[in-house]
Amino acid sequence: MPLDKPYLDVPGTTIFDADQSRKGYHLNQFCMSLMKAENRVRFKANERAYLDEWPMTEEQKQAVLARDLNRCIQLGGNIYFLAKIGATDGKSFQQMAGSMTGMSEEAYRDMMIAGGRPIEGNRRIGEKKPEKN
Repeated sequence: MPLDKPYLDVPGTTIFDADQSRKGYHLNQFCMSLMKAENRVRFKANERAYLDEWPMTEEQKQAVLARDLNRCIQLGGNIYFLAKIGATDGKSFQQMAGSMTGMSEEAYRDMMIAGGRPIEGNRRIGEKKPEKN
């Protein structure tokens, strides 16, 4: 019996659950390998060859090569593991998050300091908008 997943109707959001974990297992293991300096050196020397050592899907490999972190998440990547790619590239988590939103690092930082994204347009599809009094 499939689990009820009411969180699947949050626009633009991929929840890292057991299904995503299974889908992204090898992608996330690749990311964790980047914790070792020698693996970072090997990856940067020939990214495709290093990725081909992992039983990831071609789509996952292409997402890594393109540094399309949003696509990596859709394909089972966990942001905490994917951060290892950013660190390998010399990027801060803030820079990575900004790139994932289409914003500059500064614009992303300013948005977060101001309280984050507005709730409008980011509610669950099944959630009613509160009525104004």
